Amino acid sequence: MRRPTVALLACSLAACMMGPNYHRPAVDVPPAYRFAMAEAGETANTTWWQQFQDPVLDQLIADALAHNLAVQIAAANVEQAAAVLTQAKAPLYPQASYGAEGAKQRGSETGATPVPSYVPNPQTSYQVLAGASWELDLWGRIRRLSEAARAQLLATEEARRGVILSLVASVANGYVQLRAFDEQLVIARRTKDAYGESVRLFELQHKHGLKSKMTVEQARTQYETAAAAVPQIEAQIAQAENALSVLLGRNPGEVPRGRSIVDLALPPVPAGIPSAVLEQRPDLRQAEQILVAANARIGAAKALYFPTISLTGAYGTASSDLDKLF
Repeated sequence: MRRPTVALLACSLAACMMGPNYHRPAVDVPPAYRFAMAEAGETANTTWWQQFQDPVLDQLIADALAHNLAVQIAAANVEQAAAVLTQAKAPLYPQASYGAEGAKQRGSETGATPVPSYVPNPQTSYQVLAGASWELDLWGRIRRLSEAARAQLLATEEARRGVILSLVASVANGYVQLRAFDEQLVIARRTKDAYGESVRLFELQHKHGLKSKMTVEQARTQYETAAAAVPQIEAQIAQAENALSVLLGRNPGEVPRGRSIVDLALPPVPAGIPSAVLEQRPDLRQAEQILVAANARIGAAKALYFPTISLTGAYGTASSDLDKLF
């Protein structure tokens, strides 16, 4: 009985997993790049928003990463995927179970079949049961499921990185757009004041007969057009602030300002970056891990064509006296 068990364990450890192993498809690439991969990777992984050299923008992005609800949901999804991986790997190890039970019964002392006087009444009984089982993963089904769960965990992590990347880009884009609206508002107010001064001068000249009434009305029309543009830009500023507040995970309100749009430093973008940098995109990495998980599930499905072999054992005892149970 001992040799077959050892043989089964050896087969289980040396068994080959069913299904194909994942291999990344080969892609033809040029022998050399204009820029080195180290430089390209450094450009892709840097905290690029800090190159705007605006401390207010840096703080807004930090607040968004700390309080945005989408980021918190993505982080919770990663924890859930990690728990699923732990659950998928659990059958690789022996499973133990135990239980205890106590019961007390009292029989009828009257009636057609009364309990004899020499039989204890009521009767008390106790039971203790223990068991263990271990599925021999001969065909690699559990290992393939663990591989799929691990790939799904990595895909969820890449999805979280994608949420963060999208959030940072949205906050930076919204802030730059807000500063552009601020500059437009300054120009619109200056334009309105200039047209207002022109109307005042033309009215004064018309009063002394130097300008016609038509010239005055034309200047007034230009002033009214410039004045109407101011509330429109103010409404756009309010909308941009509300959108940024949502990204920051707080109630709509005023957003602090830093450098003006003309003072923001533009981050340099090198030309000729190799296409291999696309491999760092979270959405592409997520899609590849999903493909790895689907490939692993093929092997798990093929393993179901073969029988499942498990080693099981149980032990228990029962006693009417608690002190004699063990």
